[in-house]
Amino acid sequence: MAGKKTAKVPRAAYERELLRLQTELVKLQEWVRAEGARLVVVFEGRDAAGKGGTIKRVTEHLNPRVARIAALPKPTERERTQWYFQRYVEQLPAAGEIVLFDRSWYNRAGVEHVMGFCTQEEYQLFLRQCPIFERMLVEEGILLRKYWFSVSDGEQQERFRRRLEDPLRRWKLSPMDLESLRRWEAYSRAKDEMMVHTDISEAPWYVVESDDKRRARLNMIAHLLGSVPYHDVPPPVLELPERPESTGYQRPPRDLQTYVPDHAASL
Repeated sequence: MAGKKTAKVPRAAYERELLRLQTELVKLQEWVRAEGARLVVVFEGRDAAGKGGTIKRVTEHLNPRVARIAALPKPTERERTQWYFQRYVEQLPAAGEIVLFDRSWYNRAGVEHVMGFCTQEEYQLFLRQCPIFERMLVEEGILLRKYWFSVSDGEQQERFRRRLEDPLRRWKLSPMDLESLRRWEAYSRAKDEMMVHTDISEAPWYVVESDDKRRARLNMIAHLLGSVPYHDVPPPVLELPERPESTGYQRPPRDLQTYVPDHAASL
């Protein structure tokens, strides 16, 4: 359950602070690139907890060649025979890259365990291996940050209802999402057990209260920025060159090309 109810952040204040934080994220990106750092950010939480919206705001002004989102589909038959962490290792950043995991290896501790998609032995093995795996990442020099987005049962149900009624967001809702309402306590127990085993000093969990999406986004981004020792990297000096004199180029007649119809003219 999320914490006590607080007033929603006013839109004007939210947009002003979000822009400031996004400017700092660009500085963080340039520092990662210049220093050859490797940053991994894990986003976890219940369905409709606000992970996707936060990731969207984090990456909105970043270079997709530097910062990318890893949102893996269900494993293939071949991947099912691999070491569980193997396909996630393939997504880890090289020097100068940021990877945001929209769900991650923690699928096994949550949906796979609760919905019976893995065996009890596989689940217990994950709980034993995950802290070792994450310590290896940190020892390798990867900056690992893990955020759990916490939403109340009432707010989650309301968000599901809005998705169901909105044709632009209905695709976000699946039968498995709705099943999570019936299994709220099972997911709660799974999250608690996960925290016991994987909230380690080398890679702690940070809980983001997310009943207020605006507050959650600002809090998460501000925390991420405060947790990484980045600094301003001077940009290269660029000057807009003068356009050279024409050498006689003639554009082909317009009727030789097929143009998109002017739909906007009908508005």
